[in-house]
Amino acid sequence: MVFRAECNGVTLFVRLTPKSVKDAIEGVEETDDGRFHLKARVRAVPEHGKANAALVKLLGIAARDVTIAAGATSRLKQVRISGDPDELALRLTVLEPPED
Repeated sequence: MVFRAECNGVTLFVRLTPKSVKDAIEGVEETDDGRFHLKARVRAVPEHGKANAALVKLLGIAARDVTIAAGATSRLKQVRISGDPDELALRLTVLEPPED
């Protein structure tokens, strides 16, 4: 699972690739240690928080509800999203592209 429900929101696990040719969510990726991440690409450069801001915009969630809890300067991030955990879980499953 690419997110963990918590009492006042969820933590989303993301692998972000900056300086891409397009902004896109490319599905779920499993790392060698068995953890899952939402794989995302943004055109923004990884300077001064631009790539993180582009990720928030790509997720379609209000910036006031999003915090980069871990990995602000890393490709692997933990994104904390405030709100109703059940509602957020539904919204996040929609982000995953369908299997081909």
